[in-house]
Amino acid sequence: MTKYTTLMAGTAMAIAGPAMAADIVIGVPNWASVNATAHVLEVVIEDNLGLDVELQNGTNPIVFEAMDKGSMHVHPEVWMPNQQNLHDTYVKENGTVVMNENPVQAEQGMCVPTSISEEHDITSIDDLSDPDKMAIFDTDGDGTPEVWVGAPGWASTVVEKIRAKSYGYDQIFELTEYEETIAYANLANAATAGEPWIGFCYSPHYIFVTQDLTVLEEPPHDPATWTIVQPTDDPDWLEKSEASTAWNGATLHLHYAKTLEESYPEVAALFRNYQMSGDALSAMGKALAVDGMEAADFARDWVANNEDTVLGWLSN
Repeated sequence: MTKYTTLMAGTAMAIAGPAMAADIVIGVPNWASVNATAHVLEVVIEDNLGLDVELQNGTNPIVFEAMDKGSMHVHPEVWMPNQQNLHDTYVKENGTVVMNENPVQAEQGMCVPTSISEEHDITSIDDLSDPDKMAIFDTDGDGTPEVWVGAPGWASTVVEKIRAKSYGYDQIFELTEYEETIAYANLANAATAGEPWIGFCYSPHYIFVTQDLTVLEEPPHDPATWTIVQPTDDPDWLEKSEASTAWNGATLHLHYAKTLEESYPEVAALFRNYQMSGDALSAMGKALAVDGMEAADFARDWVANNEDTVLGWLSN
């Protein structure tokens, strides 16, 4: 049975109990594909390497801090450049965390259902500054359209607020934040009813399996147009920040604690070899978030049906 511990905010300490004896601790942030991947890794490690594995919930900063301290050993799905600050601190500066070099290519931006894009000619980020076009997104009838910019605590949510200011559509929209599960349930309901929806989207993700979405066109990424100041670093972060071109091409990387290279070298080798396709991650997310599969059951089925992939991870 999976041992699943929740980390208390601001700490990297597991709840006391027998789970403390686990050989390998996998960090699990709060989105579907990383939950599926964590359970897959648990099955592979326990069944093939004979080690005891524990899963712990935690935000990105908590998981990185715990890998730094040795109380966690892996974050299966780190979005770059969203978590660049954590990567720089623990991989480059501290040298306590290692990044897997087999990235999954990813995409981030603003999306609308393709049917809405075609019906209302909404194809570009510039369209979001057109109050007449955007009036269809006023779902509560208060005269101001709403756009979902992400979940509270996401690094991308901070950036999307900066992008809204930089492109100017923060003057048109109410920028809303709430949990992803609610946002994409709203998307599914809107798509079924043929009603408007607009918000942040990223792939790989199950919504690109379940929905026909249009990612709005933007000017190509130009680093000279991106200056991101974090709210934790400056109270005037929004005024001092800019992001007026598209996201740089994102990648997903597994990160693991460097201490594994000495304590459990066979696990470190597994994490170095780990590789997953974007389509596989999207399908994993759908299995858990849409189809309602239990993560542990899904993981056992996935490992049984992907023997060649698993053997590749385990090879030296």
